[in-house]
Amino acid sequence: MNEPVFTCARCRRERPASERRGFDDRDYCPRCLDAITTLCHICGARFRLIDNCGTEAVPLCKTCLDIHNRAGIRDYCHKPRPIFYGSGPRYFGVELEIDDGGEYDSSANAIMSVANTEREYIYCKHDGSLDEGLEIVSHPMSVDYHLNAAPWPEIIDKALELGYTSHQAGTCGLHVHVSRAAFGPTEEHQDAAIARVLYFFEKHWEELLKFSRRTQKQLDDWASRYGYRTEPKDILDHAKKGNGRGRYSAVNLTNPDTVEFRMFRGTLKLNTFLATLQLLDRICDVALSMSDSQIKDMSWTTFVTGCTAPELVQYLKERRLYVNEPVACEEEV
Repeated sequence: MNEPVFTCARCRRERPASERRGFDDRDYCPRCLDAITTLCHICGARFRLIDNCGTEAVPLCKTCLDIHNRAGIRDYCHKPRPIFYGSGPRYFGVELEIDDGGEYDSSANAIMSVANTEREYIYCKHDGSLDEGLEIVSHPMSVDYHLNAAPWPEIIDKALELGYTSHQAGTCGLHVHVSRAAFGPTEEHQDAAIARVLYFFEKHWEELLKFSRRTQKQLDDWASRYGYRTEPKDILDHAKKGNGRGRYSAVNLTNPDTVEFRMFRGTLKLNTFLATLQLLDRICDVALSMSDSQIKDMSWTTFVTGCTAPELVQYLKERRLYVNEPVACEEEV
């Protein structure tokens, strides 16, 4: 006896009844159904691709996106599956602490409502180091995506509208995670580049301290240095042996998938925020393109002369770190 057949609503071919897949009161073959639908990353429900509120890699139905956006302030340990934006492998994940405006779910929802209108870019978390605030955490993005596509102007404007500060609060940090994969295809390559990053931070600590807007005491407490060594590899070996303060180091190496930069004071001044990402991007470029001997010979003046991103150049001038070219600047927030 021949197996019953059905006609696919998309390709119009007759297929065995065992391959029938129903969706929206119509019957499809498996191939056509997969071509026009996907499964929600959170709830697992099937929906049309044209209604995807997430990304191709992490699809979200509108219901789950709306629920997530209403979730308010998550626990400090909350760590959702990352959604990657832009071209890799160099992805930057931001943790921006804001304070003085209250730890309210309604405020977190208001910030997320202006950020996550089409896709989930950020979520908000509790942070015990803050008095009356919260932490804004981004999904991993390329620097170009952070600068040109992510809704940071809207996020910052909403935080200011709600009465938050960051730099002025004195309690806030701006932490940036960079994917380890950005430093090379193998652990050996990654270690060599990360060693040069550590060397750069130690050699130019005074300039970076000025850039960070932190005090030395604040860095001793929250983002300490490993200590200068004459060779990049020696600083990395020193760090790997547990010297420094673990995750409370200026360059935190305790995460398996990222390198965290913790040196910078929080800010709700957009140019300063973007300049910080551009500085780290430039440091990564230098660590990847130069040899140990070249990075040892590089002066701060040579480094900043190679900085071309306009937000970064502006900020370096404001902090008197750009070949003695001071400019007037707006107050930090």
